[in-house]
Amino acid sequence: MMFGRVFWFAVGAGVTIYVVVKARDYIDKHSPEALVERVQTSVVEAGDATKAFVARVRAAQAEREAELRSTIGLPQ
Repeated sequence: MMFGRVFWFAVGAGVTIYVVVKARDYIDKHSPEALVERVQTSVVEAGDATKAFVARVRAAQAEREAELRSTIGLPQ
């Protein structure tokens, strides 16, 4: 009888600790500060991707212009 009460008390305490830890993790992940940080990271990554795209377009544009100048016979 006594062992059963101790067992269920320990189970209840363990479940409570688990729920509290998971709730804190959820709150930390969905806090305004965490959301702002994720948005900032996304914006920085989008900016980097845009810069890389523009650089590739400019390189391709310069290459194509050189090809056309060579074909037409214009000086570089």
